[in-house]
Parts: sequence; C-alpha cells; structure tokens
Amino acid sequence: MAKHRVISLIASSTEIVCALGLGDQLVGRSHECDYPEWVKRLPQCTEPKFNIEGSSVEIDQRVKAILQEGLSVYRVFAEKLQELQPDVIVTQVQCEVCAVSEKDVEAAVCELIETRPKIVSLNTNAPENGEKLVAELQGRMRAVEAKASGLKNKPRVAFVEWIEPLMSCGNWMPTLIEMAGGINLFGEAGKHSPWMTWEDLRAKDPDTIVISPCGYDIRKTREELPSLLAQPGWNELKAVKNGKVFLADGNQFFNRPGPRLVESLEMLAEIFHPEVFSFGHHGQGWEKLIP
Repeated sequence: MAKHRVISLIASSTEIVCALGLGDQLVGRSHECDYPEWVKRLPQCTEPKFNIEGSSVEIDQRVKAILQEGLSVYRVFAEKLQELQPDVIVTQVQCEVCAVSEKDVEAAVCELIETRPKIVSLNTNAPENGEKLVAELQGRMRAVEAKASGLKNKPRVAFVEWIEPLMSCGNWMPTLIEMAGGINLFGEAGKHSPWMTWEDLRAKDPDTIVISPCGYDIRKTREELPSLLAQPGWNELKAVKNGKVFLADGNQFFNRPGPRLVESLEMLAEIFHPEVFSFGHHGQGWEKLIP
C-alpha cells in the first residue's frame, strides 16, 4: 500500500486512521485530536473561532452568533497545510458545529498553490484493514446486543447531549441505546440531535437519565450540572428518586463516532443492566450522579 501524507481534521477520523494501522502516515491534526495520546505531538492545523471556556449556555450563544453571520465555527490554518504538504486531508460533512467541515477545508485548500491534496470524508482507502477492524468491532457490538435483547425491564432512557439549552441525542446514539437494552425516549437514529424543553423531559419522566454533553468530559459536565439540578421538579423525576442519573464522557466516547463507540455501547449496557454487564468502564467513561 502506497504511503500518504495524511492530515486528519476530526478526532474520530484520527482514531480510525490509527486503528487501521495507518498512524505513521499522519502529519497533522485538528485542535480536538487527542487520542491516541501520541497524536498530540503532531502539528495542529485548526482552531475554534470562539472562546471554548464558559458555561454551556455561553458556548451555545457564541456558536449561534457566528452561525447567524453565515460564518464557519472553525479556522483552518492554510499556511500550515501548505507547509505540511499533505496529499490526503480527512474531514467530515455530518455537522459544521461539532468539527471542522469539508467546506472549511475546501476554503483553505483554495489558498494552496503548490499542492492539490485530495479531500475525503472519512474514507481512508484501506479496505482490507478496514474490513478486519469493522468485523472485530461489529462482533463485540453484536455480543452486547444479543445478550441485551432478551432482558426484561428495559429502562426508558433520556440521553442529554447539551445542558443549557437542553438537547437530546440523535445520529448513532438512539441505536446504541436500543442495542444496550434501553428504550430511547428522545431523538431519532440517523438524524441530528434535537433540542428539547424541560417540560418535555418532565412529561416523559424517564427511568434513566444519562448526561453526556458534546465535547465535555465528566469533570466539565459536573461543573454544568447546577442549572439542570435547579429545574423545578428535578427531585421528583423517577430517575432521580431511584438513583438512576449518570454522567458520561461525551468528548472521548459518546459524541465521537470512532472505534470507541464500541466502548460507549458497553458503558450503556453497564449503566442499564449492571446485574448482567461488567466491562470495567465504571469510573473511566461513566459515573453515577451522587446527590
């Protein structure tokens, strides 16, 4: 297989490239690429145009303000791309808010004179490695799904992907929830994550609540909890009264569509059915909320 000079501009694609055994071809990364740990040593080729510090509501307002002006949320360093001389740049078209988009990269590449790198959206052209990796990951996922499918008392689940304003899950998460033996209450598989109101959450009164804001680790999620816990009727929710509220690392797992979605599935299975599943993820990717 011919070697390429690859720049990956999404954290998930960086993980995929490395999982395929092609990490030695990476020459650059996005500001969010942080796994495997060694990729942090690669040159950074992007940055957000907004201050990422602050509360969930402040970040939401900053992003919306940029988008209302018809601007991109991220900046691609065209000069750094020129310096690194890539022949492949991996990006995405799923969400212009969550990560650098294909449109961002095309705008930057237009400034390049000496190179015309191929821009691909999660397509690494390594079919044999990919088929082997996919088979392994699907095998692990099918094992969880098969075991969970026959379980009774499946919890009704609300998965929270943003705290203020409230957002539920979409894309791959409804599927993972069902595979792990839960009943998803908000959002549809394959569609973007929908906004929801506090009244929506109270009306559905879920058995289990998983809080995993996009881009947040557990520490940051805990910092954002007061606004949610202060909502009227929080303590009356079934999940709260029964101690079934959980915090999960959205940044490393649930919000990142890479190979570690398998671990995300395993975590959900541990959360929903602890009497059946134990993969050792507790304390690493998820924790129970202790009032």
